[in-house]
Amino acid sequence: MFLEKDTNSKSRTGWIEVVCGSMFSGKTEELIRRLKRARIARQRVQIFKPQIDTRYSETNVVSHDDSTVPSIPLQSASQILFYANEYDVIGIDEAQFFDDELPNVCDELATAGIRVVVAGLDMDFLGKPFGPLPALMAMAEYVTKVHAICMRCGNLAQYSHRTAKGEKLVMLGETESYEPLCRSCFHEARRIRK
Repeated sequence: MFLEKDTNSKSRTGWIEVVCGSMFSGKTEELIRRLKRARIARQRVQIFKPQIDTRYSETNVVSHDDSTVPSIPLQSASQILFYANEYDVIGIDEAQFFDDELPNVCDELATAGIRVVVAGLDMDFLGKPFGPLPALMAMAEYVTKVHAICMRCGNLAQYSHRTAKGEKLVMLGETESYEPLCRSCFHEARRIRK
């Protein structure tokens, strides 16, 4: 759409990396870590986030361990393409909140020779595939699933259980509204909630 493949360099190869998992699993931390390493390598890096995510900051991407990176908040995934030619590496946080155009945007970026690192929830609070993440996972060269610790039994957690009332799909919150649970504890919590 807006990008031109870098034909001057055969060494510039793009790809897609997805870091996914439940809430409190370290997705944003891992995204920030990968982008910091790219900056150390003197690569031009930019991170984007959906405008809806204002939990810690209007403009910064902030992890639960308080790592902070300046970002550009956007309303739609296609807006990323307006900035893309200036960068070697693009990070996208909270990808589940972007529209379904995100996989096409990431594919276009990677095809143009840009490394794309995406972080987001792979499942919603009901344990169902969330937003554009499943499609991104299918097309990515690298997928890393990170886990939290189950707040009820201490096993690895892969579910984001909503403890607050409400059935809206998107409900921003932190520990006051969500807890990471393992499969067994999640299904038990959902059974009791019904």
